[in-house]
Parts: sequence; C-alpha cells; structure tokens
Amino acid sequence: MIFRLDDTSILFPDPTLAEEDGLLAIGGDLRIERLLEAYARGIFPWYSEETPILWYAPHERFVLYPQEVKVHKSMAKIMGKGDFKITFDQAFEQVIQHCATVERKEQDGTWIVSEMQEAYIQLHQQGFAHSIEVWLHEDLVGGLYGMLIGKVFCGESMFSKVSNASKAALIYLCHQFDLQLIDCQIHSEHLESMGAKEIDSQIFYKLLSNQAYTRYGLQKLLRYSG
Repeated sequence: MIFRLDDTSILFPDPTLAEEDGLLAIGGDLRIERLLEAYARGIFPWYSEETPILWYAPHERFVLYPQEVKVHKSMAKIMGKGDFKITFDQAFEQVIQHCATVERKEQDGTWIVSEMQEAYIQLHQQGFAHSIEVWLHEDLVGGLYGMLIGKVFCGESMFSKVSNASKAALIYLCHQFDLQLIDCQIHSEHLESMGAKEIDSQIFYKLLSNQAYTRYGLQKLLRYSG
C-alpha cells in the first residue's frame, strides 16, 4: 500500500512495504531531518512539478561496487591524458543546476525541481550532500551529486556537456574514495555498461544499517593527499 506521511513527523513506514514499482509514500516535505531519515532507511524522493512529493524504495536496488567499475581502454586513455580536471565539492550548486537542466533522451522535463535543488543545496551546506565536478579548461562540463551515508554514496544525478565527462566523474568517485557501495537507485543502460547491477534490497538495507552520516565525509574518505 501507499502511505501518506504525517506532516508533524519525519518517520517513514518500513521500506519493504513499498509497491511493486517501489513507491512507498506520498506527501511530507523536504526538510533536512526528513531527508536524512529517508536516506538512512534507503528511501529517496522522486517526483515532478505536477505531482506531490513521492518517496521510493525499490525492491531491486541498482548499485555499483566501486571495485567493479568498468573502465574501457578508450576511457582509460582519456583519463590518462589529463585533459579533464576533476574536483569535489567545489561547485555543488552549479552541478545540481546542470543536472536539472541538461537535455536527456526520452525525458520531458526534470524531477530535480526547484524545491529539490534548494533542499540538496542545504544538505550540501550542512556537509551531507556532495558533488564531483569535471572541468575542461575553465568550463564545468560534467559531474554528479548525491548523499553520503558512511561509506555508501547515494547518487542522485549526473550530467555531461561533452563526451565522457560524466563517466570521468563516476570513475573518479570509484577510484579516489574509500567507498563500499554506490547506490544508483534506478536502472540505466549507461550505468550498467560501467558495471552497475541489481541486487536484492535486503542486501542493500543490511549494508546501509551499518553506516552513519558523516559531515564532509568525502574529504575523510579521500584515498590520497593533495
């Protein structure tokens, strides 16, 4: 069944009670405390301007184990050339704005509505949401953003303005940080080609239950100095 959230409480129903398509609950708001509670339980908001806030908890979770990321020879060559400069947490607002406005095949509009942008910018300012930026010369040409729960990175969205920029961001995330898992949420052919796969949500929830929120966590999980 689909639950209606109580505006006075940030609690969520058991995510295993979600509908077949993953829809668990409707309503509520995007206050920081509610979003933190949601991600801690493997639940995320996904909706449009035409709908109320919808909360999902898919029964099959699409994830990427960082050590299993596929880097094809052509991509390794691109990364090795050093044309891209890659940073993290340097342009979060720009990344989320690009993710919201970039044109995507077979997609009309965006789920990253203005109130979601505002909410995740606040989460970033509080040290819970993070971004990876890809630069070509001085231009921001790709990136991704998401939530960090311990060593689990819950990816929200990514974008590319030039070929391979979003791939570079994801490879950097996998290689440069001590992460256990990247939650990709919903299946995509692009991420499947890079090694993401579906796992039973129970496996995901068990791993998630052992994590804790870490403010400014990407810095702490960085594999190298400098």
